[in-house]
Amino acid sequence: MPDMPIDTSPLFEGSDWDYARLQVVYDAIERVAFDELGLDIYPNRIEVITFEQMLDAYASIGMPLMYNHWSFGKHFARDELLYRKGMRGLAYEIVINSDPCLSYVMEENSMTMQALVLSHAAFGHNHFFKNNHLFRQWTDAEGILDYLEFAKSFIAHCEERYGALQVEAVLDAAHALMSFGVHRYPKKRPLNFKEERRREMERLAYEEQIYNDLWRTVPGRARRRKREDQDAAGRRKKLLLPEENILYFLEKSAPRLEPWQREILRIVRCISQYFYPQKQTKVMNEGCATAVHYYIMNRLHESGQLTDSAMMEFLVSHTNVVTQPAFDDQRYSGINPYYLGFEMMQDIRRMCTEPTEEDRRWFPDIAGNGDPNGTLRHAWANFRDESFILQFLSPHLIRKMRLFQLRDDAAEPNLLVDAIHDDRGYASIRRALARQYDIALLEPDIQVVDVDMAGDRRLMLQHNVVDGILLDELDTRAVLRHIAELWGYEVKLIEVDAASEAMLNEYPSVAPRGRILGR
Repeated sequence: MPDMPIDTSPLFEGSDWDYARLQVVYDAIERVAFDELGLDIYPNRIEVITFEQMLDAYASIGMPLMYNHWSFGKHFARDELLYRKGMRGLAYEIVINSDPCLSYVMEENSMTMQALVLSHAAFGHNHFFKNNHLFRQWTDAEGILDYLEFAKSFIAHCEERYGALQVEAVLDAAHALMSFGVHRYPKKRPLNFKEERRREMERLAYEEQIYNDLWRTVPGRARRRKREDQDAAGRRKKLLLPEENILYFLEKSAPRLEPWQREILRIVRCISQYFYPQKQTKVMNEGCATAVHYYIMNRLHESGQLTDSAMMEFLVSHTNVVTQPAFDDQRYSGINPYYLGFEMMQDIRRMCTEPTEEDRRWFPDIAGNGDPNGTLRHAWANFRDESFILQFLSPHLIRKMRLFQLRDDAAEPNLLVDAIHDDRGYASIRRALARQYDIALLEPDIQVVDVDMAGDRRLMLQHNVVDGILLDELDTRAVLRHIAELWGYEVKLIEVDAASEAMLNEYPSVAPRGRILGR
C-alpha cells in the first residue's frame, strides 16, 4: 500500500492552541525527526503546566518530584518576584532525563512556542539523553522518577519521626557537599535506582557493621602512639583513602551518624551523581537541542506547514536564545553555551556538505562526507564538551567568533596575546577553550587523605591546587563546618600544589557545634 501523502497545509494559524492541535504539530515534528534527522528517543510524555508550576520546578533543581527543603522555597520566592516584576523570563520548557522522557511546557506559550519546545525538548534533548555515552554510563533514566518518589517519602518519614530541624540540618550539610558527592570514574554498571531502593532496607538492617568494626579497632591510649606510624598505611587502606567523594566517605565511615542520616547522605549523593553528566555536556546538550529545533522548524516552514508569521516568531525566540553578547556588553557573562553549541553543530553540517580546502586539511574524516546528520549523531553519542570542542572546533568558526588567546599571568604587568589566527594559533585556541569545559579543572580536587584514629579522630582533607588557584576562605570555612557536623569530630584542610606537593595554605581545625549529632 503506497504511503499517504503528507498534508503540507499550515499546521496552525494564530497563537492559540488546544490539545488536538498540539497532537497534530507533534506528529509533524516526529516525521521530520525520525525520517530526516534519524533521531532515536525515549517515549515522550508531555505535560502542560502553569508558570507557577514552572517556577516550582525551577526551585527544586528542575525535578518533578523532590523532597522538602527551605532552599527550594527561597529560590521560588526570588524567581517569582523577579518574574512578576518583568525582570526575568522563564524557560519555555523543562525536560527530565527519564524513560519515558518527561517534558513540561507552559500553558502560556503560543502555538509557535509549543512547536519550538516540542522540537527542542521532546526530540533534541530526548535524543541526547538516550544516546550520549556519559548519560548511558552514569544515569538510570528508567528508575529516576521512582527513586525521587522514594526519596521524598523517606525524608518526609524522617521529618515525622526525628523532627524537621534534625532532618534539615543533615540536608543542609549534604547540599553543601553535593559537588563533592560524585564518583568521577565509572563502575562496571550504571547506577540502578530500583536496586538502590531495595538495598536501602538491607543497609538499615545491616546496622552499619563496617563502621562499628572500624572504630572498635581504635587502639587504647597506652599503645596507640607506638602503633600509629606502623598502622598508618593499613588505616588508610581500610578506609579506602584517599577518597575524593566526600559524601560517600562520610556516609560509609562517619562514626556517629545514625542509619537514617546515612541514607539521607546517600539520597543526596545519588541525585548529585544523576546530574554529573549534565555538568559535562552543557554545550553539547543545548547545542544538540537547538540544532534539532532549528532544523525541524525550518523544514516545516519550507514544506508550507509553518506560516511566515509563525516562522518570524520562532526566529525571534531562537535568536534570543543563541545571542552572544560582546565582551563589553553589560549582559556578558562568558560564552553562551547555546551559541557555541549551535554554531558548532551548524559548522559541522557545513563541513559535511560544503567543505573548503582548509576543512579537508583539518577534518579529513568528515569534510565532504555528505552525511551531516549521521556525523552529528556520532558526535552527540560519543563526546562531552571538552572533547567535542577539542575535536570539532574549526578555524572557520574561530575566525567567525573572533577568538584569540591571552596569557593572563598575575606576576606579569601586561597581558600577552599567545595565539592568533594561524595554524598554530587555531590549535592553541581550541585547546585553551576546551580546557575551560574540563570538569577536572572547573571543580576543586579535594580529597579525604587520613583520619587520626590514634588521637582525636580528626579528619584530614587535602586540596590539590591547580594553576595556583586557592579556595575562597569564607566559603571553605562554612563547608568545613558542615563536614565537621557530619563527621562528629574536628576537620582540618591543607592546600598543596598539585605538581610539586608544596604546602600553600593550611586551615585551622574546625570542630562540630552539635547541630546534627548533639553535644
